[in-house]
Amino acid sequence: MNQLYLLIPAIITGAAVPFQAGANAALGRSLGHPLWATAVSLLVSLICIIPIMLAARIDTPLFTAAAQAPRWIWIGGLVGALYVTGALIIAPMLGAANFIVAIILGQLLASAALDQWGLMGFPKQPVTPTRVIGLSVVFVGILVMQWQTIIGSSSRG
Repeated sequence: MNQLYLLIPAIITGAAVPFQAGANAALGRSLGHPLWATAVSLLVSLICIIPIMLAARIDTPLFTAAAQAPRWIWIGGLVGALYVTGALIIAPMLGAANFIVAIILGQLLASAALDQWGLMGFPKQPVTPTRVIGLSVVFVGILVMQWQTIIGSSSRG
């Protein structure tokens, strides 16, 4: 399959993220604490995925094989909880666009490092000057989006 066809569902998936951050932030306010919203959000995810797995007749997991795999495979849940909690707390303060741009920069930096050294099963792809330029453009984008905030805070000081 041409990878360009994968970009559309990836963009749609990415477009859902600010809605998740906004909904979870409102849930956190309603529940009285962001960590309760994290727990409820992850529980709702579990409740949603189990019927899909049952309908697809997916075999039971191979826990014995997973127990023998590298220990880092288990950090996905930790990272999910970190992301949901971070989004709950930070997105309402930064706004949706600023939060997502910052998240994207963090994802790009970490992804470049994973690719550079071929970590976590990713193929090695060196950080080229072109990739550095791309990362720099995103960083400059954050500065441009935050320009009024940066100027406003320095003129008050």
